[in-house]
Amino acid sequence: MTLATVTAVSDAEIAAIRAQHPGVFDTPGKIVRRWAPWAVAVLYVFWSLWYFDIARFFETSDRVLSLLRAFVVWEDMANWQYANIYRGIAETLAMAFLGTLLGTIGALFVGFMAARNIVTFAPLRQVVRRFLDILRGIDQLVWGLVFVRAVGLGPLAGVLAIFVSDVGTLSKLYSEAIENIDRKQVEGVKSTGAGPLQVIRYGYIPQVLPVFISQSLYFLESNTRSATILGIVGAGGIGMIIIERFRASLYDQVAFVVLNVLILIFAIDWLSKRVRGWAIGAQER
Repeated sequence: MTLATVTAVSDAEIAAIRAQHPGVFDTPGKIVRRWAPWAVAVLYVFWSLWYFDIARFFETSDRVLSLLRAFVVWEDMANWQYANIYRGIAETLAMAFLGTLLGTIGALFVGFMAARNIVTFAPLRQVVRRFLDILRGIDQLVWGLVFVRAVGLGPLAGVLAIFVSDVGTLSKLYSEAIENIDRKQVEGVKSTGAGPLQVIRYGYIPQVLPVFISQSLYFLESNTRSATILGIVGAGGIGMIIIERFRASLYDQVAFVVLNVLILIFAIDWLSKRVRGWAIGAQER
């Protein structure tokens, strides 16, 4: 039995190995490149905490605890005007539903005009897409402020804001789904002598309809939350009730309203799941 021996490696041999395999060994430049992003990120976090004066949060901890207690301790519940609260929730749901429905109908037409395999005339397609960029680039809250000024306070402004915003976003999503369809089914419909509208009806729609339904249902859920915020800027619904309760320091009622909105979102999510399953023909488990 022999024992392995380790011979000393000279500095010259190490230098030669470094020269032959430079990527194996760390160099000062590699170390700096590896750790510099982390150092910059840490410094940026500390600078942000200092810039936004995060220490004020600890200085006002008593006020924060008092506010949280006001949210969870419900008092005088017999006089909360439940009819107004649930009327506002129903108005918010109706606003979200009507805005999403109109946005979906608009996107069905505009989405096909923005699809490369439907509109082959590039200048027209680019005009449609830039128009959608404008609709999508302006936030829904800004549209709400615009329509509140245009048509006055109330849910109509919220419906129009959701409609315009959804047309811009859903049309883009729809056009991408249309561009990714299976061309064989379209060619099969064309081979029967079908016209352009028949090709769209029997070649495109069956393939993209489940995607359209799924995306629109998600937007209905999202727009229910957005309609709450739109109400705060004057577009009606439960948002106006929330801001009124906040101004009156009725934080327990605010918590009650928010809890009901969450329950509504859960219900919409459950219903959307069942509708999506029906659309794609999935078996319920």
